[in-house]
Amino acid sequence: MPSRPLRITAYTLCSAVGEGRAATLAALRERRSGLTQNDFGSSPIPTWIGRVAGLEQQALPTELADWDCRNNRLAWRGLVADGFIEAAREARNRYGAGRVAVVVGTSTSSIGASEEAYARLDADGRYPVDLRRPIIHTPHSLGDFVQHALGLTGVSVTVATACSSSAKVFAQAERLIRTGIADAAIVGGVDTLCGSVLFGFNSLELVSPEPCRPFDVQRRGINLGEAAGFALLEKQAPSGAWLLGYGESNDAHHMSTPHPEGLGARLALSDALQRAELQPSDIDYINLHGTASQKNDEVEAKLVADLFPATTCASSTKGWTGHTLGAAGIVEAAISLLALEHQLLPGTLNLNIPDLACGPQIRRDNLQREASHALSFSFGFGGSNCVLVFGRDR
Repeated sequence: MPSRPLRITAYTLCSAVGEGRAATLAALRERRSGLTQNDFGSSPIPTWIGRVAGLEQQALPTELADWDCRNNRLAWRGLVADGFIEAAREARNRYGAGRVAVVVGTSTSSIGASEEAYARLDADGRYPVDLRRPIIHTPHSLGDFVQHALGLTGVSVTVATACSSSAKVFAQAERLIRTGIADAAIVGGVDTLCGSVLFGFNSLELVSPEPCRPFDVQRRGINLGEAAGFALLEKQAPSGAWLLGYGESNDAHHMSTPHPEGLGARLALSDALQRAELQPSDIDYINLHGTASQKNDEVEAKLVADLFPATTCASSTKGWTGHTLGAAGIVEAAISLLALEHQLLPGTLNLNIPDLACGPQIRRDNLQREASHALSFSFGFGGSNCVLVFGRDR
């Protein structure tokens, strides 16, 4: 059934390409990547990463010190960019602290702090005193932090469905608002680099030793990154972009490989378009999941080639930010909103020779042209899929 469109009255993002919408837009226009050679940790593996500078020196406000960790520091940096925290607090004042939901996604939460705690166990085998703060050793660390940082008291949920996490938050927020549980929602996602992520993906032989090349015949895997992003969803507002629809599914096929025919992705896409009451021909831009892994890109490229007209512009923006895991959904949703707002459709960095599975929709170069509707694809480990539909006022 059609979903009720929601206004996106504020949004922000922070990644390796910069802090805030303006910095991100400039990097997209200039085709300037935020990827650098890996220097994270004491024994860096040979790869490239999308690292946000200065998190090690950043401090949280004194009243939020109990939540201090790399992930929540990046969350705070995202909240204060683009005046988002002021917009969130104004929504709290309009609706009441108990009527603004918090729905955020993450893959690893603050596990980096837990890694550090285990590396620094004291003589009795206990966490060091400065890390005996239970909230930062739970999956809900991010949601709890954001709720307290914004002074909210309503529903607070942390979604952890791998790389679809911060796309699915839009769907969950729409349901909370439609059913009257909340009047507005802060949605978002944050994920940061840590040993578990870097060494874990490397053990799966998914990490590229060079800058990632989505949809290229010579792609060699992913580059990991870190990012934060947030958006404010409201039922009634005079201006802003629109969340028009969403689709969710699960492949039920394999823990780390998509269904070979992309059945789950197709189902999520079909449901998203149906809720938005749109056809594939109505879509101007698609921000693809496009991780630069072999099978994922092949399946996604075939899906787009089969269903969309040649005039549709589709691309992966992970060559700018890296794959930010649980934050990928919100980062790429924000880039899709920037594309609609500024009529700039990003191409695909590092794409030289397209894979044979690619149709004419997957673009190498940026396009400056009119666009009214955008899709954002997020496909995660475990077969978790989410497709979002965004629109702008004409």
